[in-house]
Amino acid sequence: MSLNLTIGQYSVIGRASKNQDFVDYSTVSNSLSQEKGIVVAIADGIGSSLVSQIASETAVRSFIVDYYATNSAWSVKHAGNQVLLACHSWLLQQNRHHSYSATPEKGFCCTFSAVILRGNFAHLFHIGDTRIYRFEHQQLSLLTRDHRVWHEQKHILSQALGAQEKLNVDYDVVEITEASLFVLATDGLFEFIPLSVMTEMLANINGNTDLNDTAKQMVDFAYSNGSDDNISIQIVRVNKLPTHEYRPCILDTQLPSPEPMEVGHQIDGMTVKQILSRTTRSYVYLMQLSDGSNAVLKAPSREFAADDLALERLLQEEWIANRVHSEFTLKAVHLNKQRSVLYSLFEYVDGQSLQEWRFKHPKPELESVLEIVTQIVKGVQAMHRSEILHQDIRLTNIILTKSGQIKIIDFGSAKLTGLDSDISLQIPGTALFMAPEYFLGQAGSHVSDLYSVAAVCYFLLTGQSPYGPAIARCKNIQAQQRLNYQPIIGKGNDWPEWIDLALQKALNVDPIKRYQHLSEFIYDLHKPNPTLARELSFNGNNTNRFWQLLAVFELLVIMWLSVF
Repeated sequence: MSLNLTIGQYSVIGRASKNQDFVDYSTVSNSLSQEKGIVVAIADGIGSSLVSQIASETAVRSFIVDYYATNSAWSVKHAGNQVLLACHSWLLQQNRHHSYSATPEKGFCCTFSAVILRGNFAHLFHIGDTRIYRFEHQQLSLLTRDHRVWHEQKHILSQALGAQEKLNVDYDVVEITEASLFVLATDGLFEFIPLSVMTEMLANINGNTDLNDTAKQMVDFAYSNGSDDNISIQIVRVNKLPTHEYRPCILDTQLPSPEPMEVGHQIDGMTVKQILSRTTRSYVYLMQLSDGSNAVLKAPSREFAADDLALERLLQEEWIANRVHSEFTLKAVHLNKQRSVLYSLFEYVDGQSLQEWRFKHPKPELESVLEIVTQIVKGVQAMHRSEILHQDIRLTNIILTKSGQIKIIDFGSAKLTGLDSDISLQIPGTALFMAPEYFLGQAGSHVSDLYSVAAVCYFLLTGQSPYGPAIARCKNIQAQQRLNYQPIIGKGNDWPEWIDLALQKALNVDPIKRYQHLSEFIYDLHKPNPTLARELSFNGNNTNRFWQLLAVFELLVIMWLSVF
């Protein structure tokens, strides 16, 4: 038997001008709820903000959706914290974009509390001054602390999503019993209803009670008692505990790494059909699922089984695959059973890598290359919309299916904005396609992925890279500035000049001088941009040539003056 709950909730605008509270809970399949638990979340906006309701809804919805997208090998604590960090980072960026950095109380920020009920335990996540209570044995207990400080004769928040650079999430885990009740509430409710009244209402709950009605009764009481804020509450009743007890693991990864497998080996109802690759970092297998379909399993190698950062990157790959919604990126596969060992599981894409395609098409049609690059751009744009940098766009990480559709694969070097930078590799990609700034030890950005896309396009057209292997040896800006872009024109092909101009700008060693949007790059690849020739003649990699010509001119002037 699985965990059985009843959930009720109610939220009203009250006497405020708009409802900046938001409440919701998960409605997922039984197998997913057994594997990941059931999520109940509440958020409260900041009254001084005109956009805080967006932050509240975003926090609750993204927490629920993103939590279920994380790899099941992550502990509940780790998965919840990672999801909150990602949401917090997104809200911070919105505040910067809308000039709320100095006054976050007027921007995209909110308080947040959530309960994840999994097995015999409730996992609590808390930021701000929403509250979580537990009612058990006729006693009402407060499980969270208000993140408030006394300042200028009033309480103000000391922690909120989107409010400050560093986020400190309160986490706790408590054991539950049958008939346990949990209450999540905003200050518009708990500041206007005495604990004795709340206790009495909760004590009257039984198996036949409609918890939505009880929630509404509490909201109505708070309103009639003078609440001048939005009023929201959620009530969770534990009806039945699962038959098999689940114990939360202290470690981030509660599953062991699998032993290397051979063809025919079985694991979690899957059978190994083929060994796709074995590297120092990971083992990749083609698996046949119980329904006869295929999937790709990626597990850590023996060498990296004890490397926490390597394991973290591997588990994060599945979350990223779930987080990005695009037909041009690899998708994760969900198993309808709990995993016995640690791995990530992805869809199987039947096709060839772009490296194989280029080998078979040494003189490709321009239209074919542009169609491929356009699809790559769409996939990368979808990743960027989800706050993800791929950081390793290259020929072998792009699969072309028999129908002509591309799939971007391998998220082992990808970086999700807001997460610990230590998870990301210092030099994440492959030298011939990696943006020059990575070799300087700088962090990547969306224009770093743009560079890699352009490098792939350049290679598909020429079979070469724009700067060759020398770029990896340039460890400072001066060395990189001495690199010369090699035009695609005049190499036994008839590529249009506008293609070369677009690539030259996209492949500039200086990130600031590249296109700042993928859409601009792909537009100029399809249509001549008359301004590019003038723009590139005085910047980018032509700078050295300009100064060289100027020096020659000055020398000629000096010689002429010396004669006369």
